[in-house]
Amino acid sequence: MGVQDIQQAVEGFWSVRDRQRSTQGNKHMQPLEALVKRLFIDCGIPEECIKTGQPYLPGYYRVRKQWDLVVKYKDVLVAAFEFKSQVGSVSKNFNNRFEEALGSATDIEAAQRKNEQSPFGQVPPWLGYVFVLQETAETEKEGRETRAMFPTDPAFEGLSYNQRYQEMIQRFIGERVYDAGWFITTKRVDGDVSYLEPLATATASVLRAAIEGRVKVVKAMLKE
Repeated sequence: MGVQDIQQAVEGFWSVRDRQRSTQGNKHMQPLEALVKRLFIDCGIPEECIKTGQPYLPGYYRVRKQWDLVVKYKDVLVAAFEFKSQVGSVSKNFNNRFEEALGSATDIEAAQRKNEQSPFGQVPPWLGYVFVLQETAETEKEGRETRAMFPTDPAFEGLSYNQRYQEMIQRFIGERVYDAGWFITTKRVDGDVSYLEPLATATASVLRAAIEGRVKVVKAMLKE
């Protein structure tokens, strides 16, 4: 997966988003899903073991949850991925994105820990989070308000929404809420699409290395 592959996927993201009437079907994320799917195939996972189209996995606090990409190999949950985006209206949706991501990860982890039958096989769930953020004046404006009824974490002081998303994903990975991430910012100027990967711990190359490691662990466990 090279720079040109990512560029084409981001252009595809915008193209599909322009064509579809709403983002509920998540079809605008399919070009990026295809790249992640290819990474697993390149690691030796058969294509038929990789499910997209929001397959369900069991939860603990709720009976089941849709994920965007699930890899099941010989009755082992190799990986489950969420693909999310934010285009405009970031101030209205930032907290929703955070709560969705945290809730999904917490639920599946509890399902494995609390269920004596270990529903996902012999190893704990391995989760990935892919996020695309449109760069706008709103996302780049620094100095967002951090006041609350009690003192807030000073690390958030003065951060823009873009930087807050980066801090969120960095903490998710650092605390193993998610095992791997990919954070992309993108913008269109006069029809030209560009993208950046501003978070060092959540780039395509780091994601590729993480997937390779996960597949090796699973295959070693299966004595392959």
